[in-house]
Amino acid sequence: MDIEFSLREGDEYIKLGQLLKASDLAESGTAAKELIQSEKVYVNGQVCTMRGKKIKRGDEVSFGESKVKVY
Repeated sequence: MDIEFSLREGDEYIKLGQLLKASDLAESGTAAKELIQSEKVYVNGQVCTMRGKKIKRGDEVSFGESKVKVY
């Protein structure tokens, strides 16, 4: 499933945990933390275990069959 996520005007980034919640890949902050710690979340093709990783326009986050493209 491909998801497009648009940052709010004026925002330069969104944190990885917040993005997972906002795009409905995680039901809560705790669930997002667990997904990230499981080493199954990729940012631009690389495993990312940092919940606070800054996700910027042009980045792609993937988990399982889902991909989130940030604009």
